[in-house]
Amino acid sequence: MITLTDPAAVKVGELLAAEGAEELALRVAVRPGGCSGFSYEMFFDGDIAGDDTTAEYGPDGKVRVVVDPASAQLLEGATLDYKDGLDQSGFAITNPNASRTCGCGQSFS
Repeated sequence: MITLTDPAAVKVGELLAAEGAEELALRVAVRPGGCSGFSYEMFFDGDIAGDDTTAEYGPDGKVRVVVDPASAQLLEGATLDYKDGLDQSGFAITNPNASRTCGCGQSFS
């Protein structure tokens, strides 16, 4: 299961509040594609399957993250972070399972 840093959890919570959709969860998935064979996908989802892995993050534990079983294996030990600075801005996944990455940093195999 992927772990969210505190800054990532806070930002996801802000995005959910801005959408007025606090009941949704952040789905993180690994899909075939990208220049190294796989790519990450993140979106808000209200359709949680019985075999999805779920976890709660943030200071109040209200940010839910869901991962499907196939993606959970590839995301084991991965971390989702959020940075808001001059040199870096946005979400980034650090995955120890990624043996290769491409220039865009979004793919692995």
